[in-house]
Amino acid sequence: MDTTAIKKIISGLHTYERKVLPLLERYSSLSDLATQSGLQEVEVMRALQWLGNKGIAALREETKQLISLGRNGERYKKEKLPEIRFLGALDALGREAALPEVVKKAGIEEEEVQICLGVLRQKAAIHIRQGSKDKKELSVTLTPQGEKLLEKETLEEQFLAMDFPLELSGLKAEELFAFEQLKKRRTIVSLETKKWKFASPTPLGKDILSAGMSKEIGEQSADRLTPALLASGTWEKTQFRRYNVAINVPKISGARKHPYARFLDMIREKFISLGFTEMIGPLVETEFWDMDALFMPQFHSARDIHGAYFIKEPAYGEIPPDIAERVKGAHERGKGTLSKGWNYAFDLQRTKRNILRTQGTALSARMLASPALKIPGKYFSIARCFRPDVIDATHLPDFNQVEGIIIDEGLNFQHLKGILRMFAEEFAQAEKIKIKPGYFPFTEPSAEVMAKHPELGWIELGGSGIFRPEVVKPLLGKEIPVLAWGIGIDRIAMFNLGIKDIRQLFSPDIRFLREAKAWS
Repeated sequence: MDTTAIKKIISGLHTYERKVLPLLERYSSLSDLATQSGLQEVEVMRALQWLGNKGIAALREETKQLISLGRNGERYKKEKLPEIRFLGALDALGREAALPEVVKKAGIEEEEVQICLGVLRQKAAIHIRQGSKDKKELSVTLTPQGEKLLEKETLEEQFLAMDFPLELSGLKAEELFAFEQLKKRRTIVSLETKKWKFASPTPLGKDILSAGMSKEIGEQSADRLTPALLASGTWEKTQFRRYNVAINVPKISGARKHPYARFLDMIREKFISLGFTEMIGPLVETEFWDMDALFMPQFHSARDIHGAYFIKEPAYGEIPPDIAERVKGAHERGKGTLSKGWNYAFDLQRTKRNILRTQGTALSARMLASPALKIPGKYFSIARCFRPDVIDATHLPDFNQVEGIIIDEGLNFQHLKGILRMFAEEFAQAEKIKIKPGYFPFTEPSAEVMAKHPELGWIELGGSGIFRPEVVKPLLGKEIPVLAWGIGIDRIAMFNLGIKDIRQLFSPDIRFLREAKAWS
């Protein structure tokens, strides 16, 4: 490469690169480069990455498994292993003695005694027997094999005498055996995997280093034009670093709202722009508002433990007694309506039980009983709901539900169908929609709306209907048409965000959050 081209490359080097590049002729490890350059390792790493992008340096990584001494390992290296000290003490006591006496003389701690005896018995170095009737403590005798162990160092002793840390792959067979034995014991040795990074100049880097331009490489250059340079006028004589606009740079991901949270916000804005008023309410709800006020009988299968999460403390909540009496009458005999009710004894204590809200319709029940209700009126909520369920690509035990009501004289099922179709087209952007008959205890007629997902096929979006008089009359005091719906907004979000697993809606995966489709 000619001198002009090399000078052009040098002129684009950062200060970190200028400090690291000349050192690559003599040093290769990241730690050595940091020491010699006076930079921190992270700064050296950054310089090497930049040099690598320019084809000047190459990085490689080596992984090694290293053995280090633990707290007990350091101690035993100085004081010898407890089993060796035990043998020495036993030999000094005449090769046969009571166990407590040997332990005391050897200076072995209580927690080391059992492992010490186990190791020596495994090596057939001692024989242990019960003492006489007068002396119930154990007696220990040194065996011929134990005498041999005292004559030379054991493999474990030889291993501890080595210089640590040790590389696992470099151990001989007997050293590996000693390591495996010591590894079974507490804090003697430990094995950890460490990674080292090394750098070397590429052919281009070698050309630059051999061109004899160490002076040019060592020159300092400015990375930016600062107010101080402009104010002093020194910018005219300052050497600025040459920028390469074509080089690879890290992708910067700006802050953004979670795609699903943003989707819910836009759903909220959409409803408000259509003239709806948002309803809010508690996550912990009584059975009264969640089920009884909606004319769901207390013997209904959805009311057992498999259909709701019950709260342990407090187990019961407060409900308005006057409305509760009217709801009780509707359940028992359809009081105030043409209905005969469910014909059972309504339990006023049970209806006070606290549960996690199972459906957003509980908010509609509260709204109908609220003095803030306006007729005509349009209301919606984005409600977090909870039901025991098997987790899969389309089901979660906790989910969001967009729920709402429209109340006015003269409303009928045709109005409801139009609303459902608008929701599916507007919010799910679904081209194929089905509205089919359904059943809910609190609506008649009832309908379910389904939309076709390009990969998952037909998915149920939610249920709807017109509230029964047994729901409206006890809460509102009079009969009037109320269109009601509850739509699984999580599934609508799957359509809109282009995903096929509902669990991704709540994913903390950074890649997904950065690349997820934005709603528009």
